[in-house]
Amino acid sequence: MIAPSDLQRRVREWRLKGKTIGFVPTMGALHEGHISLVKAAREKADHIVVSIFVNPLQFGPKEDFGSYPRMLQADIEKLEASGGVDIVFAPIAKDIYPEGFQTHMTNTAIAGILCGRSRPGHFDGVLTVVGKLFNLVQPDFAFFGKKDYQQLKLISNMVRDLAFPLEVIGIETMRESDGLAMSSRNLRLTKDEREKAPKIFAALKRLADAAIAGEKDVAALVKNFENELGEEKAFRLDYIDVRSQDRLEAFSGELDKPAVALVAAHLGSVRLIDNLEFSAP
Repeated sequence: MIAPSDLQRRVREWRLKGKTIGFVPTMGALHEGHISLVKAAREKADHIVVSIFVNPLQFGPKEDFGSYPRMLQADIEKLEASGGVDIVFAPIAKDIYPEGFQTHMTNTAIAGILCGRSRPGHFDGVLTVVGKLFNLVQPDFAFFGKKDYQQLKLISNMVRDLAFPLEVIGIETMRESDGLAMSSRNLRLTKDEREKAPKIFAALKRLADAAIAGEKDVAALVKNFENELGEEKAFRLDYIDVRSQDRLEAFSGELDKPAVALVAAHLGSVRLIDNLEFSAP
């Protein structure tokens, strides 16, 4: 672990030697999905930085900031077991948001849809912390999982719009053997909830299969998903939507370009998200 000033000093040393930097920002409670990002970074860059920071700005007042899993020592051990990284940057809140902090990032196009509709301000917090981390780490490459699909699009757009000198690389979602998308929040599922959770991805697959088989009516695809997931009363659906892969734009009736189905649902006290890309014929 390392202080922000020491991190910046190390980065400058690497830069003077012409080395490239890969960056994996996380909130900890690492799983194989995070490790897949680290492995991808190793293949691309000379030096790897992993950040572990549970960002208070992206949690609403009634969300799970207090109960979000924190296991720093176990996270460090997982990184070491996977082959290690050059720096684990695990700042405290005042390192990122010192007294008097007042500047925030925002997006006015796609931050208010999907997860942003039910979590107002969430993506402002995400963009603010990621932008600051980019400035501290100065990476050539930054790696994010596709499970947080909307987040990946927002960060990619921020990098493009504000000319951050780096490449954002999206990595495919890692899944458990039963299809459940790996997530730190899965640790909070009860045994019964964990058995039911894979039904989200199963319903997504059937939605995509129907589209590939020729169903192009978005409303019908969404309705079928709602009906299927609704058979399990433990779920409280936040949203299910089908959007374009490139801009997360809504379809005006029928599919006419590569699409992604995105879902958020509550299972007990845990909010789960997932998505699946597909192309209709």
